[in-house]
Amino acid sequence: MTTLFEPYQLGSLTIPNRIWMAPMDQYSSASEGPTMGAPTDWHLAHQGARAAGGAGLILTEGTAVSPAGRTSPYDLGIWSDAQLPAFQRITSLLATLGTVPGIQLNHSGRKGSTDRQWLGGKPVRPERGGWQVAGPSAIAFGEGYPVPAELSLADIDHVVGEFAAATQRAAAAGFQVVELLAGHGYLIHQFLSPHSNRRTDSYGGSFENRTRFALRVVDAVRAVWPDGLPLFVRVSATDWLTENPEDVREGWTVDDTVRLASALKDHGVDLLNVSSGGLVPDAKIKVGPAYQVPFAARVKSEAGIPVAAVGMITEPDQAAKILANGEADAILMGRELLRHPSWPLDAAKELSGDVRIPPQYHRAY
Repeated sequence: MTTLFEPYQLGSLTIPNRIWMAPMDQYSSASEGPTMGAPTDWHLAHQGARAAGGAGLILTEGTAVSPAGRTSPYDLGIWSDAQLPAFQRITSLLATLGTVPGIQLNHSGRKGSTDRQWLGGKPVRPERGGWQVAGPSAIAFGEGYPVPAELSLADIDHVVGEFAAATQRAAAAGFQVVELLAGHGYLIHQFLSPHSNRRTDSYGGSFENRTRFALRVVDAVRAVWPDGLPLFVRVSATDWLTENPEDVREGWTVDDTVRLASALKDHGVDLLNVSSGGLVPDAKIKVGPAYQVPFAARVKSEAGIPVAAVGMITEPDQAAKILANGEADAILMGRELLRHPSWPLDAAKELSGDVRIPPQYHRAY
């Protein structure tokens, strides 16, 4: 029997199976007014369908800790109590369906103030609802993107506080897992990578300095997040710069990720969501089925911390073998769950697994 459908215990929380939905931006929040950044009926329907389809955990898309931390004017945010009722509708629905509600917290840094992905994702000017972006250093994400303002030490302290406040609101909204986005080229990742972080103070230069911001955020979040509830961190295992022998740019490496993973474990992180890339728009990434699983396997083996694998995992037998081989503790699925909301139910049928089926769907299974 595959462990894909077995419960997974983290702290005091039991997640009913190992098939989890990865955070995927929907660019569909309320974009103005007092509830700007709050989820809408789209989010309720989107997540509810995947919960009814059998996902054990759903991680709500990257949710900004401040208005300036959004990737686009249409991103979710959790910086105001006025946003909480809309989140509570979702967490209540997921719990009713037997799915654990989780949320990914993020600050976009220099990758902020962009348009919806399906409209090209290009920078949005202030006169169209955009804003001045900021980052660890005054280095633009890529050609055609604005140069970010360099965060001062006081700014850094303020952002750390915003992560903590957002975490408290996440608990009040009914979420049972918090994940910090420290990959995909967003603010925490920007501090980690020597390509985007050229600071000369205590937040730049050495590995210890470049990881300081990440560890401060983790400590601030762990201090206010309820004891026993899991804290995840999503990392980009590599920037895909040093893997390309033709690319002379310095970047964040898998070795760095393993080293960071050990530190995150010591600071109270329960699981790493291991992805890759996103720091620069022109990285050459070797994409293929389960192409990021070796990164997760190495982090799990060398750092001794639970991991979830993600990236082109689409077939039930493929997912089951990743767990059976000890390469990961859970499977995070993105686009495949967009295409196939009931993937967990159908995978259980194919592999003779046991997963909760809503009584309204029994006639189909």
